[in-house]
Amino acid sequence: MAKRVRRATRRAVLGGLAGTAALAAAYPLRAAPSGAPVRIGSTLALTGPLAQTSLIHKAVGEIYVELLNKKDGLLGRPVEWVLLDDQSKPDVARTLYEKLVTVDKVDLIIGPYATGNILAAMGVAQRYGKMLIQHTFGLPHLAKYEMQFPSSPIGPEPNKTAPIPVFDLLQKSKTPPKTIAVVASKFPSTHFIAQGFRAEAEKRKIKEVVYLEYEFGTRDWGAIAARVKDAKADFLYCGALGIESVQLLDALKKIDYAPPRHYHQFTAPGPLMNAAEGNHALAYTYFEEHEPFTSRPGAKEMLPLYRDKAKAMGIPYPFFDFQAAASGTAWQLLEAAVVATKSLDDKKMAAWLKGAQLDTLMGKLRFDGPNNHGPDLSVVKQVIDKKWVVVWPENVAGAKAVLP
Repeated sequence: MAKRVRRATRRAVLGGLAGTAALAAAYPLRAAPSGAPVRIGSTLALTGPLAQTSLIHKAVGEIYVELLNKKDGLLGRPVEWVLLDDQSKPDVARTLYEKLVTVDKVDLIIGPYATGNILAAMGVAQRYGKMLIQHTFGLPHLAKYEMQFPSSPIGPEPNKTAPIPVFDLLQKSKTPPKTIAVVASKFPSTHFIAQGFRAEAEKRKIKEVVYLEYEFGTRDWGAIAARVKDAKADFLYCGALGIESVQLLDALKKIDYAPPRHYHQFTAPGPLMNAAEGNHALAYTYFEEHEPFTSRPGAKEMLPLYRDKAKAMGIPYPFFDFQAAASGTAWQLLEAAVVATKSLDDKKMAAWLKGAQLDTLMGKLRFDGPNNHGPDLSVVKQVIDKKWVVVWPENVAGAKAVLP
């Protein structure tokens, strides 16, 4: 059943997130939006293995739509978000995007969460000539559709670029790792990037002592944990999604083993941070709640609103992290394209975005590289004192990494 985010009650216009000069021309004060709503359709994994992380994207989308409608909506019309549950399943996402375009006849679409679901949505967008802004696609080389645009600056080859800052950081420790254990989900993006970590480890003469793959959505971690414990690697790389990282660490705890250093690719931030065994975990990010990230366009307005909403929704980590920033950036890009072209024409908006360079929550984005990707802007974060903070590279770090 569609879950609609209703437009806000008409009231005095407030400054909006994407009203910054960096994204679009400033909005003058005017009457509240009126007329037929601009309907934006999407899916999120509101149930299933990806639900914990998708809840973050849902919260951000609801805030952004409310902020739009406190200004002048889009093109002076109120905005309505038609949100459907894809159940963490790409085939369901494909069917629902077909429905959004052909039955619900939404004006615009925006991407779901997670690579498999985004790829499914991308095929539908291509079939109907719809622009698709997506926020978490981990296989850039498969994003062949010319009217898709990533809000995450993952770069065109994350399998080659994402491992570099992680190993650079580890080399700074007192005892750089000599061995690595790799545990990788068969989920397409995590599996793809895990192979890059294996290659980078080999290049740096770090011996791989165990490599294990598991099915996405697995619940039985006992055998994997036993193999990891037996390997006793200096460093554990966990190519996991959502709460899988926590499940693996919990299984290791039950057999009295804690990896000395561990890194997690696409983890759900709250559950890992709150787990005792998650202390000093390392992970991948583009935004955390400290400078210089909090000075990016839209951050100062979005952060307090998100914290309140996240707490009300029971999100375990009520701070604005890179998943929230990726979602907010997707909405920023969509708004900027509509405002710049003064239309809802998908081709006009896509052509404008292709040549744009924009300051966003996720940093300075451009789309002039392979498959509309710019450079990889990822950094490394760590759980320190029950909060995620960027620890590498040093020019954006909020704290010094804690490494043995």
